[in-house]
Amino acid sequence: MRPEISRREWLQRSACGFGHLAALGLLAQEARSTPSGRGGTHFAPQARRVAFLFMHGGISHVDTFDPKPKLAAMNGKPLPIAKPKFEFADTGNLLASPWKFSSHGQSGLEVSELFPHIGSCADDLCLIRSMNGGNQVSHGPALLNINTG
Repeated sequence: MRPEISRREWLQRSACGFGHLAALGLLAQEARSTPSGRGGTHFAPQARRVAFLFMHGGISHVDTFDPKPKLAAMNGKPLPIAKPKFEFADTGNLLASPWKFSSHGQSGLEVSELFPHIGSCADDLCLIRSMNGGNQVSHGPALLNINTG
């Protein structure tokens, strides 16, 4: 338990706290006025809304909008990398998507035959293919990374 502090010590500590708050306010204001260090875009954004469709246990990206030609070439072969040491389940052979893909729209978006009508609005869609779960192999930690950053 701390002994009681004097009024002078309390004022000194409070002044330091207020100084920190003021510095944080100035730094936040400066951060808002300067462009992001990550680079920003070269055009003004037009999207007003984003629909993040997250389906835990949903259909695989490999079967919908993300064709993997190398996976198709290696279909049925064993995994070419060493199995992670913390995985206890047996690793099966590689399995390619059974669905065919075709390009649609001016963008050339490849859509599988699972969605026969999506191709008609391919140029109105925005797909993010750069997301990943970091270096996670298991789905649980990868899902946490994707949904919380």
